[in-house]
Amino acid sequence: MKKYEYVSVHVGRFIGAKSEEHRQIIDEYAKKGFRYVGYIPTVISDYGKIKDMDLVFEMDV
Repeated sequence: MKKYEYVSVHVGRFIGAKSEEHRQIIDEYAKKGFRYVGYIPTVISDYGKIKDMDLVFEMDV
């Protein structure tokens, strides 16, 4: 059986802005024994830009 955790991340408002937040979150969850499996856009602008997303992690239980 798998256990899943979802972490909400806000994407910066400037196009091409460098963000390190997602890397820190992935490293943090890896230390807890989770594996990063992907992301789900949760807020998309009228122009198709992802503004918020959930990072998805899984762990065997």
